Amino acid sequence: MKQKELAELTNDELLQEARKIKSGKLMDAVIFGFLIGVSVYSVVRNGFGLLTFLPLVYIPIATRNRVRNKEIERLVTERGLK
Repeated sequence: MKQKELAELTNDELLQEARKIKSGKLMDAVIFGFLIGVSVYSVVRNGFGLLTFLPLVYIPIATRNRVRNKEIERLVTERGLK
C-alpha cells in the first residue's frame, strides 16, 4: 500500500501524524544512541571494524524522518490546526 502524500491528508489524519512526531523523534534518538554505543564498544573491544561505522547507516533514515516531520509541522501551521 502506497503512503498518501502529506498534502492530500485530511485535517484529522494530519493531526494524527503530528501526534506521532514526538514519539518518532524519541525513537530516532534511542536507536542512534544505541548504535553509537555499539560503535564505541566495538572500537574499544576490537578496534576499528564494520560495527564502527554502523551509525552512518542510520543517518539517512533519521534525516528522511526529520524532513517528513518538518513537512507535517509546516502543513499543520499552514492549515491553522495548532
